[in-house]
Amino acid sequence: MSGRKEVFSSELDFCPRCGTVLPLPEVEDVVMCALCSFKIDVKDFDGIEVRTKAEFNRPETMLGKEEEADSQLKGPMADRKCSKCEHDGMIYTTRQTRSADEGQTVFFTCPECRFQEIEYS
Repeated sequence: MSGRKEVFSSELDFCPRCGTVLPLPEVEDVVMCALCSFKIDVKDFDGIEVRTKAEFNRPETMLGKEEEADSQLKGPMADRKCSKCEHDGMIYTTRQTRSADEGQTVFFTCPECRFQEIEYS
């Protein structure tokens, strides 16, 4: 349909000009590539079957992993006393939760009672 030379020889799922995945045919007369605007007649898709499959995590498998992760706290220890149970030493992790020019956020977890504290530095 287009005057430009096609570069790829491929299935109808891909644009023959730039290789981008083509959208599924809809009600329009043509299917157009979102990247290079290549157009193909929708009739070329007649008789082609499209199958999709979606897989989701099963709740029972996710609960098992979560419980296992919670039972074994791992990470570096900070010389910090838990404000809830007074245990000496807390496990910490850091994350950049604000803009890059601001300090990191430190998350502390007590290995004894699992109490969590947050410190914005």
